[in-house]
Amino acid sequence: MYVNDIISGACKPNNEPEVLKESASTAWIDANNVLGATASHFAMDIAIKKAKETGVAWVTVKGSNHNGMAGFWAQKAADKGLIGMAFTNTSPLLAPTRSKQSALGTNPISVVAPASQGESFYLDMATTAVAVGKIEMQRRKGEPLPAGWAQGPDGRETRDADLAFETGCLMPLGGGEGTSGYKGFGLAAMVELFCGISAGANYGHHVRSWSHSGDGGPANLGHCFVAVDPKCFAPGFGDRLAESIQHWRQLEPTDPNLPVLAPGDKEKKAAADADASGTVSFVKQQIESSAALAARLKVKPMEIELEK
Repeated sequence: MYVNDIISGACKPNNEPEVLKESASTAWIDANNVLGATASHFAMDIAIKKAKETGVAWVTVKGSNHNGMAGFWAQKAADKGLIGMAFTNTSPLLAPTRSKQSALGTNPISVVAPASQGESFYLDMATTAVAVGKIEMQRRKGEPLPAGWAQGPDGRETRDADLAFETGCLMPLGGGEGTSGYKGFGLAAMVELFCGISAGANYGHHVRSWSHSGDGGPANLGHCFVAVDPKCFAPGFGDRLAESIQHWRQLEPTDPNLPVLAPGDKEKKAAADADASGTVSFVKQQIESSAALAARLKVKPMEIELEK
């Protein structure tokens, strides 16, 4: 997706983002169609600086592109001792409750907060039941979808990965109406309010389809970054957060073989394992896609070591 946007000219990686309007604790930024990562670094750095000075900062961005993992940007603030929040709108893939059509993106939410004793709270979640990448992965593996992930063209839930991928209608977090999917819809709408609507970017159904990435048209996505200094509030924030996280893990599990996890525990373990081994694991389909992209771009493919 990123490569297609650069090659087609839909994204302008050599441009520079600029601040259009700001106050002591807010900023409105035009990304000028740079890579989403470039715009997000720029925006969160501003949010961090303002939060250090005023206690809280709220920064919105228009004219951007897909910025990858939302948690990465929230983590930047947490690394500076702040509570970090990151939101972005995306191409329409979420079908609102009772709708046959998609109208909002997966619109992720991330909140990361530092705690004492080496702990941290790390939340990074889509507002759909799953991210679209999981649909694609099931499709590539030739496996059916779990219940509650996606709808077919008739508006009914489907477990056919190919049909779900072609239809492009993910169910909101919670699934159907009977299992509170309307709450996921509401969260996605909230993110749209923070991002596309507040930033003056494309929003909701105005965002280009994910299948049209690289067709030459700008995405004009909206992001929102928030940084909060917990020192502005009650002392002992880090200690209370660490105690809470450790308490959650110590709760009696429903299955002795599956301990209770705090938000972010899986991701932290995966990162620690990768650091320890010096490797990152990929499934076969990802390796094949990477090799095909390397061949297309005439660059050296990534080095592969098969698991023994």
